[in-house]
Amino acid sequence: MEALSSAPAPLPPRLLLFDGVCGLCNRFVTWAIDRDPHAALVFAPLQGETAAALRALHPEIPDHLDTLVFIEDGKVHMFSASALNACRHLQGPWPYAAALLWVPRPVRDVVYKLIARNRYKIWGREESCRVPSDADLARFLP
Repeated sequence: MEALSSAPAPLPPRLLLFDGVCGLCNRFVTWAIDRDPHAALVFAPLQGETAAALRALHPEIPDHLDTLVFIEDGKVHMFSASALNACRHLQGPWPYAAALLWVPRPVRDVVYKLIARNRYKIWGREESCRVPSDADLARFLP
């Protein structure tokens, strides 16, 4: 009898963790999916099992939900760097947004954090985490 492996499944090369109940975050995920026909990005809610397991490997991933977290080849990007690095993998003009990474991080993150602090007021809060469509289901981790 063969023993079952308890090793975790390998992570995708590009994973975007998002606040599953944030209206803005859900809109960003939908927007990114529409611009990612080659499925370069995979998604998981910060409230889910995947994010919880990743916090053990990457303690810099916060428990609070005020940032997107983009993990690319094991490197963790947060705040403005998360969205800008994720955009590098989208189709159309969106990879050019990564040029904003040349703006000093403190300047970028002030703007990002201002938006994050007010996101529920402006874009609302969902009752539960985003449920992907059948077509997008393979791109979401728990």
